[in-house]
Amino acid sequence: MAVVQIRNLTKVFKAGTLGAVNNINLETKEGEFLVLLGPSGSGKTTLLRMIAGLEAPTSGEIRIGEDVVNNLTPRERGIAMVFQSYALYPHLSVRENIAFPLKAQKVPKEQHKQKVEWAAGLLGIEKLLDRKPRQLSGGERQRVALARAIVREPRVFLLDEPLSNLDAKLRTSAREELDEFHQRIKTTTIYVTHDQVEAMALGERIVVLHQGEVRQIGTPQEVYDDPADTFVATFLGSPPMNLLETDDVIVGFRPERFLPAGLIAPWAPMEEIAKTLKHENLLPADLQGPGKRIPLRLHVEHSEYLGSERVLYGKLSETRFRDKPVCARVSSSVLETYTPNTSYDFAVPEHELRFFDAKTGKRIPPRPFPWQ
Repeated sequence: MAVVQIRNLTKVFKAGTLGAVNNINLETKEGEFLVLLGPSGSGKTTLLRMIAGLEAPTSGEIRIGEDVVNNLTPRERGIAMVFQSYALYPHLSVRENIAFPLKAQKVPKEQHKQKVEWAAGLLGIEKLLDRKPRQLSGGERQRVALARAIVREPRVFLLDEPLSNLDAKLRTSAREELDEFHQRIKTTTIYVTHDQVEAMALGERIVVLHQGEVRQIGTPQEVYDDPADTFVATFLGSPPMNLLETDDVIVGFRPERFLPAGLIAPWAPMEEIAKTLKHENLLPADLQGPGKRIPLRLHVEHSEYLGSERVLYGKLSETRFRDKPVCARVSSSVLETYTPNTSYDFAVPEHELRFFDAKTGKRIPPRPFPWQ
């Protein structure tokens, strides 16, 4: 295991243009699963390729363990990389594909069988060793690619969107397997994705990137609950955070915390609350107990039924916010239907509001509510 340190790293592909990566500083923890998350063009893959040695930085320093690796080849850096395309050799068996890096490292041939079976055992693909890649499913190919990386026993794993070619159901199971695999080997892993669900599910910490810059580094809960700026607030979450601009302040709150007033207002009779609760919409105690609520009236324009949830889209009835679209994500059992072009009483717990500077988009401390 090793710590990866990035110091003032910049990559400019064409002189006079904005860098693909701009003065990035970050450091992994030993054995950590760190996720680089961002939209297309944010610089996450360029950053990963520079760590791997596949791109040369314009300036800055990369350390793996105690070594500055800027001038080392990918092989000399002690890393293993799994790409979006698994790049398995079609004419070789699974066993031969996994053993291929051992040949490149000139590992004695008598050790190949033991190392291949060890790597295959970690990923549960022992029965596939004599098959060819064309005989495997997408998920099985992904595990073979991981086994080929593991067999090198690298100091750092670099994963570039390795699940993006899988269908939704298989991606969910592959995430679980990848998480279990990391818990077993505890090797420092840097994982690139544009999928926020993957990032939240796998990452011990998430690095949110945008336009070549780090916007926030934190645990999944930190970046979701306490976004550093309006980009992070709207990039994470589906639907994204509601943002209401008023004077020089932007106020934000998550759709799932914008709830029917009867469920969270302190004046609501508890017996009425109990009648509407089912297993999928049991609320945290702090949302049902006493505390200041900010009442808002939502004019519903349309809704999406998603089984246990319903997403409501509309606008607030308050005069100053009528042109601002907002959404709420509620349990389908709270009300059986929400009629379009009808207004409903909602409320937001005061402690769930987040405040941002309207000019810079940066997070600012709480302040008096502008609509009170």
